[in-house]
Amino acid sequence: MPGLELFWLLLPLAAYSGYLTGRRGSERSSGARFSELSQTYFSGLNYLLNEQPDKALEVFLKIAEMDSDTFETQLALGNLFRRRGETDRAIRLHQDLYSRPKLSSEQRSIALQELGEDYMRAGLLDRAEALYTDLLNVGSQEPAALKHLIAIYQQERDWTRAIEMAVRLDQLKGGGAPLIAQFYCELAEQARTQGAFDEARSTAQRALRTDSKCVRARILLGRIERNLDRMDLAIEHFEAAVEVDPDFLPEVLPELLDAYEAQSACHQARDFLDRMLVRDRGVSAMLARSEMIERTQSRSDAITFLADRLHQRPSVRGVLKVIDLSFAGELGQRAEAVGLVRELLHRLLDRKPGYRCSRCGFSPRALHWQCPSCKSWGSIKPVPGVAGE
Repeated sequence: MPGLELFWLLLPLAAYSGYLTGRRGSERSSGARFSELSQTYFSGLNYLLNEQPDKALEVFLKIAEMDSDTFETQLALGNLFRRRGETDRAIRLHQDLYSRPKLSSEQRSIALQELGEDYMRAGLLDRAEALYTDLLNVGSQEPAALKHLIAIYQQERDWTRAIEMAVRLDQLKGGGAPLIAQFYCELAEQARTQGAFDEARSTAQRALRTDSKCVRARILLGRIERNLDRMDLAIEHFEAAVEVDPDFLPEVLPELLDAYEAQSACHQARDFLDRMLVRDRGVSAMLARSEMIERTQSRSDAITFLADRLHQRPSVRGVLKVIDLSFAGELGQRAEAVGLVRELLHRLLDRKPGYRCSRCGFSPRALHWQCPSCKSWGSIKPVPGVAGE
């Protein structure tokens, strides 16, 4: 951690410790002790200003030892150790803090919660789980304990217990339906992968009852019905998913078009794509519609359709499709030139991420329902735009 960052982190702590010590020193008429602490405090600030954060930390530890009754100081130092990756020191400090006999019940609960965070950072999930389970019985700490238990069960992929804790937290604070639905979807996906389609369907339906706007549940139900060759129901669920959020059209369109074809529902497919041309921010509907025009009418009509649309909504993928349609069968130097343009456009697309998290900006090349960076659920979507979807 750079010295300047540590300075701003510890300055309020040091100022508070100096103030509190000075006040106590006055009350006890202990001028010598106050002077010693003040000198130590300013020595610590000097280390910070000279970019010597490790020495500064040792100084502030000395302040905490000299004024061991200051609960907030000890707590802040433990948090600092954890942020620096020194989880062993954080655990020892918080264990010592928790064992002090003079703490109030509220302070003891806070120390226990901090110790649980130390265990989580150290990967000791079983110990953290035991601590947070105990804290469930402390009313003021219950919401925080539930959040930590949910995080633990997510890491362990224990979705049943994660649902249990998330439902309990939702009853306390509300707003938990989208998260609970995602956990049900995880269970449904596991069941579908194992071929337990009835179980997968019922679990995905529970997700949908929990959160009627859960796009993932709709997509899962569509895939389950497609696995069972029930294409009419698959079409219904895929269309419903896109109605809820058109940004997910690229995720379902290939499967949806296959389902239309299996049902010989060409007119239904055309009507759906025409509706999506208005709502889709990407180009998937436009490209699929152009392929349909090429099959049912002519290549020239498909080129005209794409050219008109690309004036309104420029797209690298759209331009590539126009090139493929316009210069098919070229030979010699013209073919070489077209190939070079095509290669450059493909390189441009290859460098662009296909998805982006709306919370933290993480840009993966594949869809994740939980962001690997900020751990939020349902925040990653396909990227629209000229070089996007």
